[in-house]
Amino acid sequence: MTGFISQSSLTPDVVFDRQTVVLRALRFYARHGVLSQERTVGGWFTVDLRLDVAPDPRALDADCLDGTVDYGAVYATVRREMEQPSRLLEHAAARVVRAVLREFPAVQSLTVSLQKDNPPARADSGGMGVELTARRR
Repeated sequence: MTGFISQSSLTPDVVFDRQTVVLRALRFYARHGVLSQERTVGGWFTVDLRLDVAPDPRALDADCLDGTVDYGAVYATVRREMEQPSRLLEHAAARVVRAVLREFPAVQSLTVSLQKDNPPARADSGGMGVELTARRR
């Protein structure tokens, strides 16, 4: 339904081209890392997601959850994937991407940012991580 024209009396003659659902600063204690201590002790990670979905009148005009993505359900999916240890953040982020695309058909593309909040890099930083952008074929 990309580019639908709203039939709502509140927004006559409005064309909605794009809808993005955003989840910011999701925090997880997880066991990702190349070093064995990182996988044993664990650490804090921050995840951001941008989910592109087709604008749907069920959400935008009718105020119905069926017309969008339930971000509580997305959070549960991300949490489940973060609970599985990975050596590389790229691997963990790719699992999140695949799971979201598998479980939420309305998501057409997404960007996942996964940050290790206190990496063992001997650097004064606010965190280091990866960002993956993917879309359906």
